[in-house]
Amino acid sequence: MTLPPVPHLDDVRLVVTDMDGTLLDADGHVPDGLWPLLARLHEAGVLLVPASGRQHATITAAFPADRTPGHEDLVVIAENGTYVTRGGTTIATDAVEPASVAAIVHAVRGLRATRDGGAVVAGLRSAYVERSDAEFLDRVGPYYTDLTVVDDLLAVDDQVLKVAVYDHLDSATGPYPALEHLRDDLQVVVSSPHWVDVMNHGVNKGVALRRLQSALGIDAAQTMVFGDYLNDLEMMSAATWSYAMAGAHPEVLAHAAHTAPSNADHGVVQVLRAMLDAA
Repeated sequence: MTLPPVPHLDDVRLVVTDMDGTLLDADGHVPDGLWPLLARLHEAGVLLVPASGRQHATITAAFPADRTPGHEDLVVIAENGTYVTRGGTTIATDAVEPASVAAIVHAVRGLRATRDGGAVVAGLRSAYVERSDAEFLDRVGPYYTDLTVVDDLLAVDDQVLKVAVYDHLDSATGPYPALEHLRDDLQVVVSSPHWVDVMNHGVNKGVALRRLQSALGIDAAQTMVFGDYLNDLEMMSAATWSYAMAGAHPEVLAHAAHTAPSNADHGVVQVLRAMLDAA
């Protein structure tokens, strides 16, 4: 596909990108072509921020210090905006009340008779699951580097940022309807074809991004955003230069200003390289 318009490099200070389905390739890896671009962005004073539903430890592991210029100042928006750090220092967290965590866990347990899935209680220190079979852990593991198997999720003693619910078939027809009754008190978001995230109201990647922009003195016109799924919608309105990946959810395509090549075609890398080469 023809590359979309890109801003002038001098006008950009912040690049925010989702991970799965956006920056990561079809095999779930950071494309090799990104690393030389990170050095050029850093030299130009542009900050690249990963913003994902993934765990903080998983995101930071994808950006090792020896390949990430400015790693000591890396900003991470993790767990769909419930945990934000800069240079390893916490900027913001948003914890779910224990009673709400219990309500989510009970609802997910009720699905086990008819659906193949389970809950991941995403805490500040670790993520926790009570399914220990290899098949489930293989599906959860790529998203949670720090993962602890427990006998009872209701006994977890940690600050809970969100509860992520995996469904092997389809998140929109399985866990999402089963959790809709909690929407008066909690935010229930379909974050991918197999995941639903449950967290407090008023928390999302877009809110986290706007807080970051305010802290850095950066506005929407100086911001590029890349995303592909429903949990990226709020970010689109926080950036003048918003890009939905080819093949993204229809609502994301409708909200974004531009369409980038797919993650399988390394669309984020292509767009950033075009901007840098044009400078």
